[in-house]
Amino acid sequence: MSYQKLDQTNRRQLAEALRNDTWVVACLCAAWCGSCREYEAAFSAWAQRHPQHHFVWIDIEDQADLIGDLDIDNFPTLLIERGATVAFFGPMEPDTRLAERILLSQLEKSDGELQREALSTAERRQWQQECSLLDKLADVV
Repeated sequence: MSYQKLDQTNRRQLAEALRNDTWVVACLCAAWCGSCREYEAAFSAWAQRHPQHHFVWIDIEDQADLIGDLDIDNFPTLLIERGATVAFFGPMEPDTRLAERILLSQLEKSDGELQREALSTAERRQWQQECSLLDKLADVV
């Protein structure tokens, strides 16, 4: 299983997954959030069902230097990215069924489709500029 709770010591693992064009599903949460604490077990179980993808739990306060000014209004928030392409960014109900359907729909798309969709709206172009974990981890060797 490829699952991690991001901290200062294991950022390289996430950077390598993104550089290897692996699908990354990141849950952006906060330790103080009750919904996030409840969602964590379901998120971990989801990761176990899909070991070919990289799942990462990111506490936005503990990792504030990485998250930066990323606007997170509600918890949990999911970020789905492959390489440098952010396929999805947004708040999610604390239930993995909808999140899993979103991931599966992205997996069906060709590289060309992902790229076209990534640039198709102002919101999605903004995701590419502001949300990319690969860009945020550029300095991690």
